[in-house]
Amino acid sequence: MDNESIVLLSRREIEKMRQAGQLAARLLTYLEPMVKPGVSTLELNDAAEAWTQKHGAKSAPLGYHGFPKSICTSINEVVCHGIPHAKQILREGDIINIDVTPIVDGYHGDTSRMFFVGDPSPMARRLVEVTEECLYRGIAAATPGGRIGDIGAAIQECAEASGFSVVRDFVGHGVSRIFHTAPQVPHYGTRGKGKKLRPGMVFTIEPMINEGTWEVEILSDKWTAVTKDGKLSAQVEHTIAITEAGVDILTLHPDLVPANA
Repeated sequence: MDNESIVLLSRREIEKMRQAGQLAARLLTYLEPMVKPGVSTLELNDAAEAWTQKHGAKSAPLGYHGFPKSICTSINEVVCHGIPHAKQILREGDIINIDVTPIVDGYHGDTSRMFFVGDPSPMARRLVEVTEECLYRGIAAATPGGRIGDIGAAIQECAEASGFSVVRDFVGHGVSRIFHTAPQVPHYGTRGKGKKLRPGMVFTIEPMINEGTWEVEILSDKWTAVTKDGKLSAQVEHTIAITEAGVDILTLHPDLVPANA
């Protein structure tokens, strides 16, 4: 991915990305009432797949490099790429990241959110709050003429100021008609370093913030990443476009987009 050239999208293409992104946001909102104790992650997956098909879209994760399901469901110490399963049942106090990517007219809408299952611990709530703050600090740092490193530095400073750590093994990425492309967008780094941010660049920012060490391990299924110390992890994700005026979040729910945006 690093050696690929960065493709700048036209305004028309960015609007196509927005359509896909807004459908992704609507899908997460649709799933939200199902996130409660006793529900399996496979039930979430199957509901997401049915809803996606109903809306004329395709689930990008399904079959992607062999991934077996339509969404990723990452609970508690799972950092990312959790595989939905009938025997994985949500329990009171869990936190779960649901990551969805519907394809609409060939364009990928990539976003994820954290959900509380019942009433989680104060630590879990704090971790999720800080992770969301990290995401928006990173988005605010993504200004035209700036650098990729500005984004990572803003996220890293926010996380570490709260005593948390930033996962290094997984990064944000360019996205368009291709699921994962250039540029890579680390969630740690140094201001003024990295590729220059130019209007037309579209990529995800998706910080994974850990309660303990930033180190992760991959389970035997070759997908599920977990914290090395077994402590909690949280992740949130938006797809953004760099514009002449600044930054445009493409994966906002349409009901949350200001009328003058």
